[in-house]
Order: sequence, then structure tokens, then C-alpha cells
Amino acid sequence: MTSNQQPETKDWTRMWFKANKVWMAVDSQGKPDIKDGKVLIKYQLKQDYEYWVNQNNVSPIDSPPPKTKIHQKRKTGKKKSAKGKASDEATPWDQAAYEDKVCIFTDGASSGNPGPSGIGVLLRYGGHEKEISQFIGNATNNIAELKAIQAGLSAMKNTDIPVRLFTDSKYAYGLLVLGWKPRKNQEIVDSIKKAITKFKDLKIIKVKGHSGHGGNEKADFLATSAVKKAQSE
Repeated sequence: MTSNQQPETKDWTRMWFKANKVWMAVDSQGKPDIKDGKVLIKYQLKQDYEYWVNQNNVSPIDSPPPKTKIHQKRKTGKKKSAKGKASDEATPWDQAAYEDKVCIFTDGASSGNPGPSGIGVLLRYGGHEKEISQFIGNATNNIAELKAIQAGLSAMKNTDIPVRLFTDSKYAYGLLVLGWKPRKNQEIVDSIKKAITKFKDLKIIKVKGHSGHGGNEKADFLATSAVKKAQSE
């Protein structure tokens, strides 16, 4: 680059990526930056990390949010948690089905397992969203997953509203829904179970991680960002 050249800058426009509001990179004429059938997006303008995603999964913000599926149901029946609250092991994603519910997407990240760890939580209710991205120090991935769930539930001030909490952690789902007995992390498991009893209508839903589910991907990004930020400081 010569001294009189300016660094390349991007413009960003609001779009849907699956069922999530994102920012997409465009040129000065408002056309998307497309490479190999993919466009560049980010969840927040101030974030550094950017994603290349299939352009077919991105749609104009003035259109209705697209309906996506997490993955096909493995079991049609519902299980009962230790507290008697029904929870789905897997469920198709239907945006309309959650319009009157708070959706909490949680994820934990650990660099080393154990190692520097972070939690990511996305709370969504109607058109409102809240994000939690927090470094929790050295921990295992399992602890980070549980801490993310704990943080999501703690962020809820109104426990009368129906809540659907999504996790991709088989470990956390087994402890909180399937009745597994914790060999470790007893204190945090007990704390989460106590918090669950305060909700009138709460279901924990197991989703497949890194499968294109927007809410889960956002929670993963928030968790990993917390670790990266702490390591860079």
C-alpha cells in the first residue's frame, strides 16, 4: 500500500441470517461482498470477528424472519425433569411458536479444558435481545456450560413468563432434565435446579451444536469472544 492509499473500509446493512438479525458487508453501491457463494456478516457492528456464511441463508430485514430447523426430532415423546417440568430433547425451530416466550440460548467455551473459559448467553423476547459475554477464569467446558445456564436464568427478573432455554451440552441436559447424578459440580447443579423451581413454565431444550442454529451460534460466539478478549488483555 502506498502512502496516499486509504485502507479498505466496509459498509454494513441490517439483514436476517436465518432467524437472527445481523449486519452484512456491502460495497459503496449497497451490493453484498460475495466470495464463493458466501457473504460476510457480523452480529454486532463493534465486534471484530466476522463470519462468511451461505448467501442463501441471508435475507432482507424488511421481510419476515425465515423459519429454520434445529434438526429433526429424535424422539417424539417428552421427558420429565426431576422437578416435573416437561423438556424436549430436540424440537424443530418454529419462530412463531416462541413469540410469546423468552428464549435463552446458552453456551460455554474452554480453551484447554480445563483452561481459560467463558460463557455466552442470548436472551430473546419478541423484538428485544440481551447478550451476556463473560470470562469466568480457569474452568472445564462442563462448568462453563452450567455457568452459562445459571447466568441465563439469573438474568430473568419475571419468572411468570414462559421460558425456553436452549443448550447444546449433553452433560448439562442430562443433569438437569434426564436425572443424571452429578459426580462433580454438585453445588452449581443444585443452584440451577433451585432456580428452575421459581419459573412457572420453563423447558430446557437440547440442540445440536454448530449445526447452523442462529441462537446457539450467537451464544457460542459470545462465549468464545469472552475467552479471546481475556487472553488478549
